[in-house]
Amino acid sequence: MDLGLKGKSALVCASSKGLGRACAFALAREGVALTLVARGVEALEKTAAEIRAATGVTVKIVTADIVTAEGRTAALAACPTPDILVNNAGGPPPGDFRDWSRDDWIKALDANMLTPIELIKATVDAMIARKFGRIVNITSGAVKAPNDVLGLSNGARSGLTGFVAGLSRKTVQHNVTINNLLPGFFDTDRMAVVIGGAAKAKGISPEAAMEERVATIPAGRIGDPEEFGAACAWLCSTQAGFITGQNWLLDGGAYPGTF
Repeated sequence: MDLGLKGKSALVCASSKGLGRACAFALAREGVALTLVARGVEALEKTAAEIRAATGVTVKIVTADIVTAEGRTAALAACPTPDILVNNAGGPPPGDFRDWSRDDWIKALDANMLTPIELIKATVDAMIARKFGRIVNITSGAVKAPNDVLGLSNGARSGLTGFVAGLSRKTVQHNVTINNLLPGFFDTDRMAVVIGGAAKAKGISPEAAMEERVATIPAGRIGDPEEFGAACAWLCSTQAGFITGQNWLLDGGAYPGTF
């Protein structure tokens, strides 16, 4: 299927590794010019080179922390009017809410709620003027099925979800959609952190914690980031213009509910 994205531009945050990288690759395969943002220059340059070699698209890189005002300014200077915005930032650490200070909560909100909102604010009006825009926020399966050790993430990402639910109904009349992708258990560095936190909380080995987690997934495996990237690319397609304000759960069937 031709997704109708050739010649479009995308700003993809936290895209040197993991799910952000997978989204960038999938968009590049559809002919989308990319601006990639991440903190680590070595991994960022490596990803950019691999995407250029594989697809031939233009790839710009911005070495910055997207959670900071300076980082967002640098990213938007490199790509001020993207057709596609993929919001992504590392999740806060797992733990017990009794140990978290106000500063911990503010950091989580800055990274996983306020930064995406600031980037949406900076780009959505130009999308509306052009009558095309796709905004995808990478959130977490914990928004749908909260994990007790991920309270900081549960709270901050749920706040973003509520914000998107309102705004997305206003922008869709202009062919600008805003949706959230909710990853379950994917093979990324973030999942290693989550497994480590679960192992510590239960007093078991990381290997045992991994086995326990996989056993809860009906698919019987963890997710491949390429699967996630493909879902992101389709959600950005011209064919997906009637989908907005939705929370797409990609978790191998782990969530047990009907809705």
